[in-house]
Parts: sequence; structure tokens; C-alpha cells
Amino acid sequence: MSGIVNSSIARKVVMALSGLFLVFFLGQHATINLSSVISPETFNSWSHFMGYNPVVQYILQPILIAGVIVHFVMGIVLELQNRKARNVRYAQYKGGANAPWVSRNMILTGLVVLAFLGLHFYDFWVPEMAYKYIEANPEDPTRYHHELVEKFLSPARVGIYVVSFVLLALHLWHGFASSFQSMGVNNKYSPAIRNFTRLYAIVVPLIFIFIALYHHFNHTH
Repeated sequence: MSGIVNSSIARKVVMALSGLFLVFFLGQHATINLSSVISPETFNSWSHFMGYNPVVQYILQPILIAGVIVHFVMGIVLELQNRKARNVRYAQYKGGANAPWVSRNMILTGLVVLAFLGLHFYDFWVPEMAYKYIEANPEDPTRYHHELVEKFLSPARVGIYVVSFVLLALHLWHGFASSFQSMGVNNKYSPAIRNFTRLYAIVVPLIFIFIALYHHFNHTH
């Protein structure tokens, strides 16, 4: 029994750490993308650096992809484990009286976010790999802003992005704070941490939504 408990705790800690890593990347990603609204030149400069810096490409990028895989695989494993552990179901489930909707549907919002990541990789990462390694095009430090704008001309794609980031906000609302709890953080700073995670869960997805809407309505003719 002790081994099972420890194994379960280890899984939660691994999921929490991978989630915090992805949250950090999300904030960095939001900052770079927001520059596309403020200064296209800055966005091009930062994007070119991220796209050709060997540390980013061959160390950080594989770590990021591994973090995504670990986080979502661990989430599915924990969800299946929790369902298996429920030997006795409630005769009547009182919905939100027992637990918030978000906490009861983390696997659902997580899977939607994972599907969105697939679209995001298809939109940006795959063309980037094709441009550099398949087509072997020369470096062009000015191409990134135009490529970003092109992706947001389609109202359908913008709609998918908006809905996905709303669901990401719900996922972060519960998951970000839970990451600290999973690692045993429970002290006088806990209320401040909870407030920060909730603010982050609202502000960062709104930044991405704003970016998509801004480029769509300012470049659609």
C-alpha cells in the first residue's frame, strides 16, 4: 500500500512540475507574441532569435515537447487511476456542491487544450521546420510577423483559438494553483499564490485572444 501511495504522489508531483514548466513557457510565449501588436520589428527579432539559436532549438525545444507529453500523459494516467479507485459511486451526485465544474473536468479541458496544441504545431512549428530543413530556405529575419498575421485572417481559425484559450483559462484556473498544493506548498503565502495563479489564468489567455482578434480585424480587408 505504501508503494502505491508513494507512486501516486510521485505522479502528481511530476505532473505539477511539468505543468509549472509549461506555465512559464506560456508566459514567455505570450510576451513574444504581444510584441507583434506593439512592434513588428521586435517580434521579428525575437522570433528569429528563438528560431535559430542552437540552445533554444536543440535543448529547450526538445525539453518543451517532452514537458507537454509528460504533462498530458500523466494527467490521463492519474484520471484513469482516480476512476478505477472509485469503487462506490454516489447514488445522487450534487454537481458543484461536491466539487467545482473545472476541477471535475480537468481531463476534458486538458484534452481540448492538447488538441489545440496540435493545431498550433501544425500552424507554426511544422511550417517552420519545413522552411528551414526541408525547403532549406535562407534566413529571413523579417518574415515572422507576416506569417503570424496570415494565420489569423481566417475567422474560423480565430474562433478556434478564442474558444481554446477560454478553455485553457479554465484549465489554468484550477491546475496552476493545484500544482503548488501537489508539491506540499501550504503556508502563509498560499492565499497570495492562489490569487496570483487566478490572475495569471485570466490575463495570459486574454493576451492570446487579444492578439488573434487584433490581427484578424486589423489586417482583414
